Amino acid sequence: MNKFTLSALLVLSLVVGCSKHDETKPASVTTQSSASTESSAGKVVGFSQIGAESTWRTAETDSIKSEAQKRGVDLRFVDAQGKQENQIKALRAFVAQHVQAIILAPVVETGWEPVLKEVKAAKIPVILVDRGIDVKDESLYATLIASDFVAEGKMAGDWLAKKTEGKANIVELQGTPGAAPANDRKKGFAEAIASHPDMKIIKSQTGNFNRNDGKATMEAFLKSEGKNITAVYAHNDDMALGAIQAIEEAGMKPGKDIIVVSIDGVHDAFQAMVDGKLNCTVECNPLLGPAAFDAVDAVTSGKELPKKTIVKDELFEQDKAKEVIGSRKY
Repeated sequence: MNKFTLSALLVLSLVVGCSKHDETKPASVTTQSSASTESSAGKVVGFSQIGAESTWRTAETDSIKSEAQKRGVDLRFVDAQGKQENQIKALRAFVAQHVQAIILAPVVETGWEPVLKEVKAAKIPVILVDRGIDVKDESLYATLIASDFVAEGKMAGDWLAKKTEGKANIVELQGTPGAAPANDRKKGFAEAIASHPDMKIIKSQTGNFNRNDGKATMEAFLKSEGKNITAVYAHNDDMALGAIQAIEEAGMKPGKDIIVVSIDGVHDAFQAMVDGKLNCTVECNPLLGPAAFDAVDAVTSGKELPKKTIVKDELFEQDKAKEVIGSRKY
């Protein structure tokens, strides 16, 4: 067996796919790959990133950039600064540059079909990372490598239900409107608390996945609801950290007076748990570089990939933060 065949087999062994019509539950995978990197060398790959709205997003960018460098890939990187129109322009620029593959982290789910049809016509495969898209024709992208956002929201909701014994007045800090993680994390959390009539979301508003907006939104919640709030559910850690600042400035103790639960598992969140200010975070692993370039190698060599690869995540509570903070890579 030659090195390329072995590499391809290892790549495919990492993923178990599921399309919208596949009733088989996909298996979880990690983002650490043992596949050979030799077949990546010399490839030209475009990477359209949403922006740098959070430490999670920065970690994902760093992972993809560093993996490209490790494999000898010529990576064409474009930061969209949170705007879909910038991503659409980037995709068209990649087509003009004759890249061999495109890695796309889409800012929202809809509005991609026209530009992706142009990319498909140019015979350039598209690898989606961390967020999915809503298109009628799923052949417009090769695969999606992402966490199960609904499951993340459900984990957060189940944990809060247990922590509060099913009684809580919750304010929700939503992610960017229209983004897959915002939609799905809201859905999963709502499903988790639906069987607990004394758990109510009393306010829900976007914090755009960033710390400053999370703080401003939490300030508004505190102004309107005050001590009626017993818990905060944030769709990501950065918004939770902003909310913690707002709670402290209001003269209350985050983690005690108001329970705070969030999603992402970044280093700052672990530090907030060590400090007793954040109660729980659900991991969403951003280190997608190895898996993304494994997919690039496979699809550019003619292999058909599963439509979705689920990245394995887990939940971390405050009392375990000290044990694992030193080993966090992001």
